[in-house]
Amino acid sequence: MLGMEGLKSADPRTVTTQHLESLLRGYFDACNAGDAKTVAACFVKNAVHYFPANERYGPWRGAKQIAEGWAGVCKHSRPVWTVDALMVDPCKAEAVVEWTMFRTKSGKRLRGIDWYVFDRASGLISEVRAYYAADEHRGQAVHELGGFDYAKRGYATQPPRRHAAQEE
Repeated sequence: MLGMEGLKSADPRTVTTQHLESLLRGYFDACNAGDAKTVAACFVKNAVHYFPANERYGPWRGAKQIAEGWAGVCKHSRPVWTVDALMVDPCKAEAVVEWTMFRTKSGKRLRGIDWYVFDRASGLISEVRAYYAADEHRGQAVHELGGFDYAKRGYATQPPRRHAAQEE
């Protein structure tokens, strides 16, 4: 929970809409590439990435653990994330990304939302809170909202071709 410092205005030179969007898209690109160095560069040193309570990963503490964690996930399950929706609030130094993760190795798909909090001085990510559309049940290939027509609303239902080709 943010203390009183959360009520202060963000430094307009560091935390702009353009900066936050660019940083988040770069972070997702780095995650897709399994690029631990670039992932780590998106975070302050003492950042925390939280996961749902029943998730096997989290929380990951520190930029290094976050970067190594995603590199390990990439090596194991070959995920590809798409950014389906992105909203930023530079005044609060926060953002939300709705995403889809395609596990290209297993064919599974998981949807979720990450809530981001940014360090005002550096403009880097200080906290990520991940929320999944549904619990990730073993043996279930698709994890998303029940009854929500993703395809009709224009969401990806297959991994992007540039990443699907990596599997061949």
